[in-house]
Amino acid sequence: MGADDNTPAAIEDEQAKQLDPKASAASSVKSFLSGGFGGVSAVLVGHPFDLTKTRLQTAKEGTYTGGMDVVKKTIKADGIKGMYRGMGPPLVGVTPIFAISFWSYDAGKKLIYAATPNRKTEQLSLAELGFAGFFSAIPTTLVAGPAERVKVLLQLQGQSSNAGPTYNGPVDVVRQLYKEGGLKSVFRGTGATLARDGPGSAAYFGAYEAIKRGLTPAGADPSQLNLLHVLTAGGLAGMAMWSVALPMDVIKSRYQGAPQGTYTGFIQCFRHTLATEGPSSMFKGAGPAMLRAFPANAATFLGVEASLKLMNQLF
Repeated sequence: MGADDNTPAAIEDEQAKQLDPKASAASSVKSFLSGGFGGVSAVLVGHPFDLTKTRLQTAKEGTYTGGMDVVKKTIKADGIKGMYRGMGPPLVGVTPIFAISFWSYDAGKKLIYAATPNRKTEQLSLAELGFAGFFSAIPTTLVAGPAERVKVLLQLQGQSSNAGPTYNGPVDVVRQLYKEGGLKSVFRGTGATLARDGPGSAAYFGAYEAIKRGLTPAGADPSQLNLLHVLTAGGLAGMAMWSVALPMDVIKSRYQGAPQGTYTGFIQCFRHTLATEGPSSMFKGAGPAMLRAFPANAATFLGVEASLKLMNQLF
């Protein structure tokens, strides 16, 4: 923010910009496109870490000794390509998922401006940013829930050397799930995905903005931060998100990867996991998740910021 951004005139200008139909539409389109670009960057960097995390979370006790053991056994069984099992759904679905997320986050901020016409500062508080972040997860989950379901099932293939592949690819997963239980089976775990992504997105966007502000010199504009600062803020935001989201991610992965009828719902999966394995089970896969969080989310926000800057120059 600039030095005069909290003057009445600056606040009114920002509110007018947020509520003007043409400016609002342009902002929404840019948020959508930049989110998709950032998402592709995240998947390309982070998928091997995500596969390692999912296998650690869902494998029977004693299957692996840790993250590196997952990597060694996966490569031994399937080669390097094994580390990219299940990448198709997130890579294909990542554009709408991340695009909707960043579009929804932008929409959440607009809602706050519309609901607070007499605000004293243009800058949103961390609580307001957290609300916008949580809001972003609601529409995103409608796409992310089934995409996560397909991804988890594909990632779990080949986990046992004695089991052959069950699915021939993402389309075959959807076909078999629909045959098994209709749309309900395809969307299994969508509630768990929202329970993970709501708080996680609040922490994600709130942390990113807070870190950017902390790295911005007095009187300067956070949008002008250099590459290193953007990477730092994005990476730390990803770690903040996973610190909040990991326990529910364990439950989501187990619930979505379990055979039909294993659990009545993700709440029952949560209770069963706690009762049989204790609280420490809620943090399985923490190592790979955190190792993935920094580079993948640094890449995400770098992609978002770079594409936004380019679009602002062109349009």
